[in-house]
Amino acid sequence: MIDLDTYDFGDAFPKGFLWGGATAANQIEGAWNEGGRGPAVSDYVILLDRETCAREGIVEGGPLNSVTRQSLAERKANEDAYDFPKRRGIDFYHTYKDDIALLGEMGFGVFRMSISWSRIFPNGDDAQPNEEGLAFYDAVFDECHKHGIEPMVTLNHFDMPLHLAEEYNGFASRHVVDAFERYAETVFRRYKGKVKYWMTFNEINHVYANPCTCCGVIWDQPEDGGNPYAGRWPEKFQVAHNQLVASAKACIKLHEIDPDAYIGNMLCRLENYAETSKPEDQLQVLFEDHFNWFFTDVQAKGEYPYYIKRFFRDYGVELQMEPGDLETLKKGTVDYISISYYMTYIMRYKGKISPEPSGKLLTEIKNQYLDQTEWGWPIDPVGFRITLNHIYDRYHLPIFISENGNGITEERDENGYCADDAHIAYMKEHVEQLHQALLDGVDVFGYAWWGPIDLISSGTSEMTKRYGQISVDQDDHGNGTGKRGKKKSFYYYKKLIASNGADTSTDNIVIE
Repeated sequence: MIDLDTYDFGDAFPKGFLWGGATAANQIEGAWNEGGRGPAVSDYVILLDRETCAREGIVEGGPLNSVTRQSLAERKANEDAYDFPKRRGIDFYHTYKDDIALLGEMGFGVFRMSISWSRIFPNGDDAQPNEEGLAFYDAVFDECHKHGIEPMVTLNHFDMPLHLAEEYNGFASRHVVDAFERYAETVFRRYKGKVKYWMTFNEINHVYANPCTCCGVIWDQPEDGGNPYAGRWPEKFQVAHNQLVASAKACIKLHEIDPDAYIGNMLCRLENYAETSKPEDQLQVLFEDHFNWFFTDVQAKGEYPYYIKRFFRDYGVELQMEPGDLETLKKGTVDYISISYYMTYIMRYKGKISPEPSGKLLTEIKNQYLDQTEWGWPIDPVGFRITLNHIYDRYHLPIFISENGNGITEERDENGYCADDAHIAYMKEHVEQLHQALLDGVDVFGYAWWGPIDLISSGTSEMTKRYGQISVDQDDHGNGTGKRGKKKSFYYYKKLIASNGADTSTDNIVIE
């Protein structure tokens, strides 16, 4: 953590500020059936490229690529008929040394990554951990330290072991809570002294829209062909409760095992603006904020917030708790707040005194004052500063930016180079607003660009949507050499890090 009391509030960021990037095991590792790893739900997620999405009427922002019991059975019975991109990732399992060296060349001080649960416990609840999987992450962490990089490790980043999903319905079951606690304890003990920063669950609030991806919940496809994950609030909040208890248990375990380490949560922050000055639109913003803050309120404050009780009454949510759950939540609070921030949202009153959360990743109302990415995501750097102030005002805990970035299409030369000026412009504007938040007095101790290496998309499992400063010669179907290359943004980020955030200019970028 950094000491803001010694920060001179100049052009540079505070001394010790952590610059880096973020990935997820299921999007980069590949080697899905090597090294003793067991299958995960993500291994049965199919490619939804633009042609498929257009043909099937699929739009981003909904519950992309959820797995139902019917679709899982079909895919298992006819595996050759499907493309499962997360099985191959970008082959980080075999290329991690070269990849981490490139991150070190950029000057990274932190690499936010995740452990594949089924690489440690192939079924999620095995009697003994898989030593080959444990050794793999030992090697990854050692390589990070070799290049002066702190690994920041997410315990579960959309990566539920398939056995726990099929047999127990993921975090709908308390058995999975116990299995997660044991998994967390295993890696905490194994990597004590190697990993200083941990996170429990990636974007835990995605249980609203996609409990399959977020929590390993697999429900039946409705007979009418509708969305199997729409509504179902009593079930979703029971899953959420179990996951919050699991998070708290992990926090308690880490604090017992390694008092020198830190553990945080991870929230997909949805910063909302009212469409108009109508009081009802402002009220809708309040409602949406409550649903977004709910998880962090529990993880940071250790108790259920007052406002959720009305929603529970109105929607028939009656949580099944075990003795000691509330005490566990109170004891197992996080040390820091971690967020992903990509865009802001416009809210219009829905005509309900007690509305349901939208849970969507895209607003239905376009902000006329903002440009958009190729995928329709509003670009709002000032909103970044606003949300950081809101978070710090609410929790007064250190903040880590665990994801920020924009996906674009690219054309690269034979060396993998491309002039990805859209990445550079996005980073420049957001880092400048992050600096303004620091000047406001917000305690932010690090920034991780999402996808410093091109990787498999979380939602659509495509490669076309590229975030990285490092290119990968691989297309949506896995064709290509896999060769890495340095984009223009590689050299921009290297320059920015070398100046500790003081030089955000796009001039004098030295292409080596």
